[in-house]
Amino acid sequence: MSVRGSLRPHRFFGTALSLAAAVALAATLSACSGDAPPKKAYTVPPSLCGTTVDPAEVKAVLPGGDSLTTATQKPNGGTIRCNLSVDGKLVLSLAQAWWSEGHTTAAVSQAYPGTDDGKLSDDLRFVHTGTAGVGKTVPSCKASEHPEQDLYITVETRDTGIDDPDAIEKLLIAYTKAVEGTAACG
Repeated sequence: MSVRGSLRPHRFFGTALSLAAAVALAATLSACSGDAPPKKAYTVPPSLCGTTVDPAEVKAVLPGGDSLTTATQKPNGGTIRCNLSVDGKLVLSLAQAWWSEGHTTAAVSQAYPGTDDGKLSDDLRFVHTGTAGVGKTVPSCKASEHPEQDLYITVETRDTGIDDPDAIEKLLIAYTKAVEGTAACG
């Protein structure tokens, strides 16, 4: 009985060790193959719907995929939206929208999903989260078609799994400054 008793712990220990090794190997293999983000095989153009912006800043907030397309929408007289789709799925919307003077960026941001509890910049021009943001153009940005209005810029990811506050902030500021240099600002 003592011989049999001494073999069982060794056999059990060996089985437990083999099982632990198999679990560790499976976890390692799945981490290497399945958890890597999909490759971004597309090229982001330097101009999105007529506005020049750094492609690297745009790509940082896009998901992986093979193809990228852009489309301009004008849902009303004061909004221009540039929609980006990856592999046919809408993933990012960059918009320019005119709002009556007197609003604050914090107040305007409440109209856009994903900006709740966003971080407000020190100059009060920008508010953003890891998925969306709103920026106010400089006071000199005026257009005769929109008297007594201010131009706001929005950046909104669309169900992509992207949650990167730094990347959203960089794109929001860059896109706002780019729009300020276009005909949109008179």
